[in-house]
Parts: sequence; C-alpha cells; structure tokens
Amino acid sequence: MKKSIVILGATGTVGSKISAILLKEGHQVALMARHTEKLEQFRRMGAEIIAGDITDVNALTSVFRNADSAFVILPDNVKAENTRAYQRQVTGTLVEAIEKSGIKYIVNMSSLGSHMHEGNGIMGGTGEQEVRLNQLDGVNVLHLRSAYFMENFLRTIGLVKTMGFNGTAADGDYPIPMVATQDVAKVAAGHLTRLGFTGKLIRSVMGPRDYTYKEFTSIIGKAIGKPDLQYVQIPADQAKQAFLSNGFSEDFADNLVEMGTAIKTGFMNYQKRDDSATTPTTAEDFVREVYLPIYNK
Repeated sequence: MKKSIVILGATGTVGSKISAILLKEGHQVALMARHTEKLEQFRRMGAEIIAGDITDVNALTSVFRNADSAFVILPDNVKAENTRAYQRQVTGTLVEAIEKSGIKYIVNMSSLGSHMHEGNGIMGGTGEQEVRLNQLDGVNVLHLRSAYFMENFLRTIGLVKTMGFNGTAADGDYPIPMVATQDVAKVAAGHLTRLGFTGKLIRSVMGPRDYTYKEFTSIIGKAIGKPDLQYVQIPADQAKQAFLSNGFSEDFADNLVEMGTAIKTGFMNYQKRDDSATTPTTAEDFVREVYLPIYNK
C-alpha cells in the first residue's frame, strides 16, 4: 500500500536520497524546505514541495497532518551564536507540531554518540532530541543512529588537491564506523513505508566495518593515483580558524571541533555492531562510485 510521507531536510545528503527512493516507489511525498529551488527535480517526479522553515510550528503541523509517517532531522545552523539553544528551539517546534498534527510514525535522523549529551559537540543536540521525542505519548519513534558519513570526505577534496594531503581535527589512528548515506537512506525509506515499529526504538546504521581516517585516506589515495596520500590531524585551533573563515559562528565551530577531537574517546563506538546494523557499501565502493567522479570534475 502506498503511503503519504513527509521528508524534512530533503536538500541534504540523506533526505534527498530518501525522497528519490520513495518517489520511485510511487508514494505520496511532501518535502518541506526553506530553499525550494533545490527540490525542483523532486517536483518533476511528483512530490509536493512546501516552502517553510523548520522553526515554524504552524507550517510543520500542517504538513504532518494526515501523513502516515515523517522523516525528521536536526539541521545544522552554521550561523547560530548558541548552537544548543538553536537545536532546542528546533526540537521543541518538532515536538509541538507532532503533537498537534496527530501523526503517529516518526523516523528521527540521529547519530552514533547520541547517548551522550555533552562532550560530543553537535551530537549533544541529537541526543537531547531523542529524549524529548521519547516523551511523546501515542507516537511511534524510530531513532536512526547513523555512523560517520563517508560523504564527509568530499568536504576535504579541496585540501587534497591544493595541499596534497587529507586532514581534519580527528585522530587518524582511531577506527570508527563509517557509512555511505545511500545505505542510511535505504534503511530510513524502508521504515517510513513499512511502519513496522512501535514505541520508541533505536536502529544503528554502521556501514560495513570500522575505518580509521588514515585507512580511508589511503583508499582515496590509491583511487586518485596518489598512493602516498597522507592523513594529517589538524590542530584544533587551526581547524577552528578554517571554520571561522568559511563564515561559521564561533560557537558552531567550537561544536564541530569538539565532535572531531572527541572521536578518540570512543563516543562513536558505543553502539554494538550486529547484522542488523551492518550495511553493504564499503569505503572502496564509495570512493569509486561517489568520491572519484566528484574529484575528477
């Protein structure tokens, strides 16, 4: 049976892929975003496109009403002067809109490490959002705790090209689960359509195995013809300055740096891997199919 489904964050790496999957399956899909021009491809596929802000409770209530399920996400706000306050505002709006609309099934985009509410940067906000969504009565909520996105390596292509090395503020020797967003999207789309979950649940999506940043960088190097490509852990103060130079607020930059430097504490490795949490796309697959075409543009 075809479903009526709402997708928030449809311009993002996961939301866009969920939207494409659902539309190809013939579901009735409503996409809400501030910048709807990025969603025209989905309009042509049959999606309903709604212009609105995630902090607008009336707009959210309206789009949730009569929907079978919704995919919700806590978006980044790189300009936020107080990141946690912004996150709490968004979460509060989502909770109010869910209650007012009567929607019964929510798939919440969360992250590994969201069991902690501090010391993990922006993930502290996703952890708090899980707790607040869990307080909803009569609403079934599935928290998708995703591993580190392989797509994050696309952000450092410029560094690889101009400086000849790859780098972030994270420890290069500490292995963590990494996942391709296409795999996250497939899991999310399945739950949004089957509606086979009840109560409040956590589903981990952890990729095929754990990788270190150095190992992933080595895989990239081999693919781009630079087998000696090195990973460099960038000092926290330098990483922060790079974020500030890109127009990020100081508080948001601090949250990003904290998230990266805290990886070696193991906060991303809390969830236990099993068959249900393991997804198929390997680092080699991702680099060949996604990274390399973008690198070669």
